[in-house]
Amino acid sequence: MSDAREKTARIAALRAAYRADLDAGTDRFLAPRSTACPWCSSTRLTPRLRTTDLLQHKPGRFTLDHCADCGHTFQNPRLTDEGLEFYYRDFYDGLGEQRMSGTFGGRTAMYRSRAEAMLPHDPAPKTWLDVGTGHGHFCEAARAVLPGTAFDGLDFTDGVELAAREGRVDHAHRGAFPDLAPELRARYDVVSMFHYLEHSTDPDRELRAAHEAVRPGGHLLIEVPDPESRYARLLGRWWLPWLQPQHLHLMPVANLRRRLTERGFTVVAEQHAEPHDPVDLLAAVWLALDHTAPREDAPWLSERPGPLARAARTALLLAGVPALLAATALDRWAVRPVSHRLGLANAYRLVARRE
Repeated sequence: MSDAREKTARIAALRAAYRADLDAGTDRFLAPRSTACPWCSSTRLTPRLRTTDLLQHKPGRFTLDHCADCGHTFQNPRLTDEGLEFYYRDFYDGLGEQRMSGTFGGRTAMYRSRAEAMLPHDPAPKTWLDVGTGHGHFCEAARAVLPGTAFDGLDFTDGVELAAREGRVDHAHRGAFPDLAPELRARYDVVSMFHYLEHSTDPDRELRAAHEAVRPGGHLLIEVPDPESRYARLLGRWWLPWLQPQHLHLMPVANLRRRLTERGFTVVAEQHAEPHDPVDLLAAVWLALDHTAPREDAPWLSERPGPLARAARTALLLAGVPALLAATALDRWAVRPVSHRLGLANAYRLVARRE
């Protein structure tokens, strides 16, 4: 069976289960709205962004609120456990596994840069735990930078078990990091969280877990989207790092620095230019085109799009190719060299030593 026919068959097989989920209503996917900031408890909240699921196009509307006192941005109301399961389903695994594996598997240079951030602080760590490792592609690439380091992976999806089978991680821990942290006490020279903390329902609990798993004198390496990036304002809902509804918390760098200090860490490095991923304009154009075009087939649609809808989608996406190419050129060659100076860097990275 061809890949296209196999995907069509898989979508058809999943459609009844998604239909049953949606027939039960989507209200249960969102918790009651919070009246206080989860970072500082301030009640001075204002809406920052209202949007929909722009990647999978699952039904639902989502709001990000901004705290006027500390600057924290968070999903409000946030997803319930049922909502997390529904919106993550077939994103990183299932139907989305092949696409995500291809996306993350081809970013070796970025992964090496992340590992190199550790060299000035511990050039020869013996043990490293990558939290939110997915399929373990970072660990695989980091071995070239830090030969002799044992890389373990932790994730709540079965991707971490695939990473172990493929030899990308030495040991796989599957589950929630705060639940597993007691058995990992002081085991690691380095714990990394690359674009993980923003997915957590409780970032502070994750930081406490990291403090437990890192040995005294060891390091915590964190990379997250920067909600203070000018692109966040300029591109609005088309800024990819908003990633609704998966991203629950977006923390200004000053907030995270202070919280790390409170949790027993000393921040020894802060980077903005290095973790910038030059895809903002390309992603914005793609999201806008994909939003405008008729939907491609997905199991949460009541029926498969007909031939006319599929042809219209193909025509619109082909017409958008020049815009996609122009956006790529601007991202890589015009904006990237000056992204930090212009305040456009879309992520930041902190290295913190456990005292």
